[in-house]
Amino acid sequence: MNEYVIEMLNITKEFPGIRANDDITLRLRRGEIHALLGENGAGKSTLMSVLFGLYQPEKGVIKKDGEVVRIKNPNDANSLNIGMVHQHFKLVEVFTVLENIILGVEPNKFGFLEKKEARKKVVSLSERYGLKIDPDALIEDISVGMQQRVEILKMLYRDNDILIFDEPTAVLTPQEIEELMHIMRSFAAEGKSILFITHKLNEIMAVADRCTVLRKGKCIGTVDVKDTDKAKLSRMMVGRDVEFVVTKGETQLGDTVLEVKNLTVPSKLHKNNAVKDVSFHVRAGEIVCLAGIEGNGQTECVYALTGLEKPSAGTVTLMGQPIVLIGRKRLKQAVGSLSKIKSVHMPIRQRSKLGMSHIPEDRQKFGLVLDYSLEENLVLQRYWEPMFQNHGFIRKLAVRQYAEKLIKQYDIRSGQGPITSARSMSGGNQQKAIVAREMDKNPDLLVAVQPTRGLDVGAIEYIHKQLVAARDNGKGVFLVSLELDEVMNVSDRILVMYEGEIVGEFDPKTTTVEELGLYMAGAKKQSSEGTVH
Repeated sequence: MNEYVIEMLNITKEFPGIRANDDITLRLRRGEIHALLGENGAGKSTLMSVLFGLYQPEKGVIKKDGEVVRIKNPNDANSLNIGMVHQHFKLVEVFTVLENIILGVEPNKFGFLEKKEARKKVVSLSERYGLKIDPDALIEDISVGMQQRVEILKMLYRDNDILIFDEPTAVLTPQEIEELMHIMRSFAAEGKSILFITHKLNEIMAVADRCTVLRKGKCIGTVDVKDTDKAKLSRMMVGRDVEFVVTKGETQLGDTVLEVKNLTVPSKLHKNNAVKDVSFHVRAGEIVCLAGIEGNGQTECVYALTGLEKPSAGTVTLMGQPIVLIGRKRLKQAVGSLSKIKSVHMPIRQRSKLGMSHIPEDRQKFGLVLDYSLEENLVLQRYWEPMFQNHGFIRKLAVRQYAEKLIKQYDIRSGQGPITSARSMSGGNQQKAIVAREMDKNPDLLVAVQPTRGLDVGAIEYIHKQLVAARDNGKGVFLVSLELDEVMNVSDRILVMYEGEIVGEFDPKTTTVEELGLYMAGAKKQSSEGTVH
């Protein structure tokens, strides 16, 4: 039997203006977990898309079990038992979870769709691997983390034995990541072979057998993980040493830039409220982090702050001005006379002009217009300003020069520079574009939801420095993160949310990851006086 279950030999793949894969050779052993590491735009997802049949290479061959195969499309890949969990989900939003999982391999009897057995298999797989889902929920109504579980179950449902995971942990909680690592090890023990794309060096060290490193489309080398360390891998990836610890001085607190009182936001998924009577504040010169297991109200809280969703009650004040004022009691307190009452729900553009920037959780849904160019996306929040328009006409040269400045400053890599379609860019570089646009506005309040999602260690280091720089320049930063390392390293104050409520407030200098975990799981809760019960 051939030692290698998959061999990708001398693969070259080109796009307009860029050679994404340049003569890359990758070999996957039977029953191993093989990590694929590289900077954003290094060519990792492109290489895996070639293996899965989404792209056709200009040069090179693919072998399975020693035999040359031609993979023209994903159906060919599936017939070879190759499955892929995509970084950007391939889901139909108006279909249910179950319909998405069985799509393309629908069980039928006499031409009629038979869902009963499929449902049993999906529920059994979800219970076996701890991937809790609601088979009848619509994709458009579930969280990003839940959508990730659907992608994994799609692959498990097809009984694939060569599994490609493209950034599978980018949107998972620490507990879910640990569970996924366990699942991957069990897959390998069953004889399945795994190709695992990640930027997280801890995950590679914890679960991978070997690691292949790509840089700017070329293969730097393949190493045995047991014989290397994080510092060596990061040097191979970015070509320099990387700082893993965030350096920041003491806080210099200023005025309150964001004040939230008794905020309540209804849930779209159930009858209960997603956010329940929440109050907190963010002052100039501090980074306040909202931590919690995904699905406990963080997303709805951010949507209410940024204008994407209307709360049912509460007040939100930005730079001393009400941007949300809802609820009869609140309005009477604010206005004094019910006859004068009008609820306040400030439009998103007005919030932006008032000094709010927002790095959204879902970069493709809320962060970018995918069919616009990179330069157009970089001025989405500012195109009406005099520097970018004259009597209603866009000043294209000014937009081009501004885009080129941000591309250089934030190392945004794209095949055709400013005119590259946002859709064609790698996920990490899409994220860099959003971060560049929102941070360059010099906001008084930066709402940053998982700002380093899908970024390599070099880019994470840079973004963390930018967050600290904003804080040191007297700005307020409201960070929402699922990465406990990021929560502990970057924050000045930590708020933990559980089932829609703030259950604890912590100083990262005096708490531990284990303590935060207890509050995130609902095992502990502080009273309004700060005592634990």
